[in-house]
Order: sequence, then C-alpha cells, then structure tokens
Amino acid sequence: MAMAPSLRFRSRMGRGKRQGQEAPRRPRRGGAPIIELDDVTKVYPGGHLALERVSLAINRGEFAFLVGPTGCGKSTLIKLLIRELAPTEGEVRVAGRDIGSLPEKKIPQLRRNIGTVFQDFKLLPNRTVYDNVAYALQVIGASRTEIREKVPETLRLVGLSTKLHNYPDQLSGGEQQRVSIARAFVNHPPLLLADEPSGNLDPVTSIGIMQLLYRINRTGTTVLVVTHDREMVDKMQRRVIELFEGRVVRDEVTGGYTEESTTEFGVRMRGEMGVGVEGQTNGHEAGER
Repeated sequence: MAMAPSLRFRSRMGRGKRQGQEAPRRPRRGGAPIIELDDVTKVYPGGHLALERVSLAINRGEFAFLVGPTGCGKSTLIKLLIRELAPTEGEVRVAGRDIGSLPEKKIPQLRRNIGTVFQDFKLLPNRTVYDNVAYALQVIGASRTEIREKVPETLRLVGLSTKLHNYPDQLSGGEQQRVSIARAFVNHPPLLLADEPSGNLDPVTSIGIMQLLYRINRTGTTVLVVTHDREMVDKMQRRVIELFEGRVVRDEVTGGYTEESTTEFGVRMRGEMGVGVEGQTNGHEAGER
C-alpha cells in the first residue's frame, strides 16, 4: 500500500473553524457523486437530534474517513446510507437516487449494491470461510458458476486462499475481519461502508485491514470508513470528514484525525525538515558553517 509521504505541504487557509460550527460543503469534482446528503436532519423518537442539516458529497472512487467522538452521529449516517433509517428532513442520495423515499420492497436491491463491514464481523459461525463469502452471492441469485469463480478470487485478494474450509472460530480476529470484507466485496459493489473495521484488532492487524480496504478502493470502489483509529487516519492522509454534535465541522481532502492549528502545523513541519524552534538546523545555528 502506498502511504502518503511524511513531508506534505498543505495550505492552512480556511481552517479557522471551531467545534460546533458547520464546515462548508466541498465542491463537486466531476461526475455524479456516489453519496450525497443534502441538508439532512435526523431526529429520533423522543426528540434526540442525531444529525443536523448535514450536507456532503463523496465522489465515485474516493476513499474517505468519517471521524468524531462517540454520539456525534456517525452510526446514524451509516444507517441512513443503507436505509436502515430514513431522514427526518433533507435528502440522502446513493448513485443519484433519493433513498429516503425508497419503497420497502426496493431496499434489499439497494443493499446489494452497498458492501458493509462491521466491527463485530457478523459471520455465520456454522459455515466455512468459503460458505460465508458464497452466501452473499447466493442471496442475490448468483449462479453456481459465478460463485465458484468469484469466491476463491476474492479470498485470494484478502489473503485467505488457504483458509477456505476453516470455520470462524478457527480464525484470528484479523482473519475474521478479512472474511467480513471479502463477503462485503465479493459482488464488487460500487460503494463499501466499513464501520469501525479495526476497532477490535491490534495495531499491526489494523494496518493490514486498512491496506486491504485501500487495495479494494484502487479497484474503483468508493470506500467510507468510520473509525476512531487516530494513528491510521494520520498515516494514510486521505479525505477526512469530521462530525461533532450531529454537524459536519471539518472536511479535508487530505487530513489527520484531528485538525491542526497553524502553530501545530508549523511545529510539525519544522520537525520533519529538521529545523529547530530558534532557527537551528540539525543541531547547528542557521547560517553556521
């Protein structure tokens, strides 16, 4: 996986937002977005405001992180995208279609085109790795020939070609998550949603999972990852959308888990270039021979 270079010059203009303030909507960059939320508000029964006037667009082929503290609305947003919930106000569009008004009978068809990866894997314990992945194709009526072709191919992609006949309880946590990803991707959906995919995994295993998601993104699938994995977000330097109290407060094309102040950015850049606080470079005063 090609990680972003450690030295990255980024404009700090226009980043004076504070928590609670809504970030401006990013302009579109050619082509219809795969995900669009237009002034979306979600209020749960009892009056809890989960999302408030959220507007954002994610283009086809993008890789983006959705971050923010617990209770900020991340899970609600994911549930809106798979039509587990409908918005109270505004429109949620997937591939240009308003899914908030989608008839119940059309929801399964929507979900067939969205791969979903969960933190707790949700594997079928009494089925082998092969059968867990094949099941995703069986429910959409794929032929046996198609299943025999796609399942081994997808398991090779996720690095589990030698585990076809194992059961979930015979796998490590990282391997179980790879099966979950294979099941979500076997139908090559245009959109893949990953809700805390590394939440139960150790740091080394988490790196492998993020590398795998990035590899899937390179095939053209849009990937949206909900995560608290601060270190991974900082390393990958992909698009970051931050929620706070139900609002989008930050949307950066290449960002870290948290927004840096201008001072923090300057300190980091001086450190990466070997420049000391008082203008020293590599332990010597600037201009010293």
